[in-house]
Amino acid sequence: MDNSLLNEVLRGTSFALFDGAMGTMLVRAGLAAGELPELLCLEQPQKIASIHRSYVQAGSQFVTTNTFGANRLKLGDAADVAQVFQAAVRCARDAGAPFVAADIGPTGELIAPMGELSFSDAYDLFAEQARAAQAAGADVVIVETMADIVEAVAAVLAVKQNCDLPLLATMTFTAAGRTFLGCEPASSALALALLGVDALGVNCSAGPADLQPVVERMLDVAPCPVIVQANAGLPEVSGGETKYTLAPADYARAVEPMIRAGATIVGGCCGTDPDYIAALSEALGTLEVAQRSITMDDARARAQEVAQGDGRDAEVLQMILDAQNASALKDELDGEYALD
Repeated sequence: MDNSLLNEVLRGTSFALFDGAMGTMLVRAGLAAGELPELLCLEQPQKIASIHRSYVQAGSQFVTTNTFGANRLKLGDAADVAQVFQAAVRCARDAGAPFVAADIGPTGELIAPMGELSFSDAYDLFAEQARAAQAAGADVVIVETMADIVEAVAAVLAVKQNCDLPLLATMTFTAAGRTFLGCEPASSALALALLGVDALGVNCSAGPADLQPVVERMLDVAPCPVIVQANAGLPEVSGGETKYTLAPADYARAVEPMIRAGATIVGGCCGTDPDYIAALSEALGTLEVAQRSITMDDARARAQEVAQGDGRDAEVLQMILDAQNASALKDELDGEYALD
């Protein structure tokens, strides 16, 4: 691992190119409906390593492990969380990935009071994954596709308190500019930044053109590098098959304005494949890192303004601002989002 390059990426002075979709590639390879993709790390590691390798050959510097749903709730009795992470990191290493990002996705359950999962239980699920990621030898952790700021905070706190790897975190927004639970880009970015993530941003849900306003709002407040991993446009269903119609070159052109505005970590999500990553790699070769000068003090001042608003994200942001430390924040969230 090139620590100097990783440090530059986390300072926002160098670009980083992530990979594209794992699910898209697995469906093409014959993944059956209802099959747990994470189990393929154990059962068919060559297939997973081959997908990773295709992204490395396309230019990906960071490969994301096939562990998006590798939590205790989703795996059940099928596999142990630690074993899946060990196998997944090994697949990425075998593919020659310069950096391995351990992937942690949502739990699949809503946190109280909207659902039947308490904050404390969500934290425990993420903590187990964080420990597994570090033990498996990942280089960084990426918490991604979060629609609920409460769940995102649970994941970030769990990772930061249970391993010492660099942490990236992304939320997922609709074309309307909010998550499906109503979280807003600026407040989400501020909450993640104040918790100390090394980079933050967006992934999934919409194509790059739809996400540009979201990314711009994050760039306005984020004191750390900003990530963009969009879908290959909006999906269309034809003959029972989901297809994405935005071509790789068009995808790269649509991401480019966000790079020029200051995004430094890019990749792809649903519908993207190695051709999309190759197009992004070519685009990055023609661009320079944009200068941004937002400090943590700036972010905290802006957070104090945003926290005066309404909604779940403003409420959580205020709790983060008021907390004396991470342990105190966790205790408060445990009490606020507990099951009745």
